Amino acid sequence: MALHHPELAERVREQRRRLPDLYGSIDFDRTPHRFTTDPQVRSDLPAWVADRDSVLADRRAVELIRTTTMLGDVVADPYAALAKQYGAKGLIDMLREACRSGVDSVADAPDELRAFIESMEATPDWVDVELVEEGARQLRIGAAFLSPYITRGAFLATFINTYAALPMALTGALTGRRASRRVNETANFFAVTTLPGALDRYGEGFQAAAMVRLMHSMVRCNALTSPEGWDPEVYGVPVPQVDQMPAGMFNMYLAAVLAKSAGRDEFSPRERAMLEFSRYRCFLLGLPEELLPTTAAGIIDVFHARAATLRRGFDDATCGQLVRSTMAADLRQGNSLLDQAAETVERSWSRAFFLGICGGDLKRAEAMSVQFGPVDAACVAATAPFVLGRFVAMSVVAGQPFLRKLTDCYTTRVVKQRLAEYGNPEYATDAATYPRRATRSAT
Repeated sequence: MALHHPELAERVREQRRRLPDLYGSIDFDRTPHRFTTDPQVRSDLPAWVADRDSVLADRRAVELIRTTTMLGDVVADPYAALAKQYGAKGLIDMLREACRSGVDSVADAPDELRAFIESMEATPDWVDVELVEEGARQLRIGAAFLSPYITRGAFLATFINTYAALPMALTGALTGRRASRRVNETANFFAVTTLPGALDRYGEGFQAAAMVRLMHSMVRCNALTSPEGWDPEVYGVPVPQVDQMPAGMFNMYLAAVLAKSAGRDEFSPRERAMLEFSRYRCFLLGLPEELLPTTAAGIIDVFHARAATLRRGFDDATCGQLVRSTMAADLRQGNSLLDQAAETVERSWSRAFFLGICGGDLKRAEAMSVQFGPVDAACVAATAPFVLGRFVAMSVVAGQPFLRKLTDCYTTRVVKQRLAEYGNPEYATDAATYPRRATRSAT
């Protein structure tokens, strides 16, 4: 029984009514195996991060995580389910046209597409739209000067749990050459959304959010209808909203931790603008308001509650393979000495970032197929004055009113250069390429 989030629980149940062929066999009142509040079962919340017992005592937060573990996308999923009729390419083409020119420009647009676009156009009152563009300006600095060095490392963090990583493993999209494409697509999405006006109704960031959302829904539909069968009693719903929240709000989680360490629960005006941008971008991706708190304490509580209730599990055949393939992927299109040097530096920074996520535990990182050695340490130390120095300098200069416009023009130009390096994203998934494997157990 939903005591704290009844509307959200109703949205979960609505999935079965909207898509009985997809969700009809799922018992949404049953707690999946991946979710646990058993104190004897290890979770993904490290002891050095927070006390698990204290986190689990927050019943409201625990219920929120349990509910959103069973929540897919009530408007994008019905559209993705039309793939049998239109084909994946047909759905992608119609969605792109609807984003660029409006849904009325799509000949015989299905009702599911109209509902999808209309839901994204209906900006909720809980988003402070006046702060969104300022937040984008602030986050452009990181997208230009910091993200290229840590995106791979952040991507790796999504593979350290079997239960959360399995949907991506099923697609086969992070094995072989496709690994680099997915990493670059992720980097492209987070960068393009920070461009000026990108999240406006007809902006390129709005379209990118729609495409990412459709891709997630297609993965969800393909997993639930795969020949091997997805086991919701173990894994819940594929690509649930609770697993999308960390990627969309991780920057604000770090900001929240820094704020709390400084004795603040309120964000600074700069941080507040970044938060509203992040919340709006998450809304466009389909996340509910409940997963997007407005205070530092609220954000920390949600992150810790998810980790404290996610059963720990690292299956080398799933997680390890994803990590190894991602680390081995060549992200740059060129093969010059400069490209190779840049790739080496970026890999070292990504390993360092992943090590930080592991709390500096070298053995744990190595057990997950990430070896951070003396060469990596030397590489990071040698390039830190440039990487971090430039990022900090640009952040400081951007805060000076008389240099703001000039700085932003330069930053925007660098972001566009990054986008060219990442390449054009496809935001597509093909069920025909999914590897055939058993999915009914986890270790």
